[in-house]
Amino acid sequence: MALRKANAYTHRKVVPFTRVSKRKGKSYVKTVPPQSIVKFTMGSEPLYNEGKLPHTLTVLSEEKAQIRHNALEACRQYINKKLNKELNGQYLFKVIPFPHHIQRENKMLTGAGSDRMQTGMQLSFGKSMGKAAILKKGSKIFFIAVPNEKALRLARSELHRVKPKIPCKIKIVYEKKE
Repeated sequence: MALRKANAYTHRKVVPFTRVSKRKGKSYVKTVPPQSIVKFTMGSEPLYNEGKLPHTLTVLSEEKAQIRHNALEACRQYINKKLNKELNGQYLFKVIPFPHHIQRENKMLTGAGSDRMQTGMQLSFGKSMGKAAILKKGSKIFFIAVPNEKALRLARSELHRVKPKIPCKIKIVYEKKE
């Protein structure tokens, strides 16, 4: 079954659904979907720690939202591929939010005779189908550090290209580390 549209979850007021326990009776979440995000830090962290990557870009959310793990992974893959191709490891790229919230879906049937098989809103709690990161206004989403102005322009353009994949308004903040 295909994923539901992101707007079914993005701007809803949500109570985090994360309770997983080793003891079966205390666990609210019965099955945890696998994590899509493979890496959270890419590039060269030692270069950043040495101060050789002075130009930094931080992506902040301007509103409360949920970002699915597959959207974060799609952005991560795209940005990392472009930066690695152009800068050859001379950068630091971090995905900051960790998707803890488990999203549920009450599956609905379509087609002839489905009304006899379905329970409707009775027992509509739903089964877990994905994970999301719950963001507040001003939360950091991505962090990029690059060595020079040319690389800075490249990183900024790549961030503008992934803007449509992120379900909230974002702001890109530039800082130069002395």
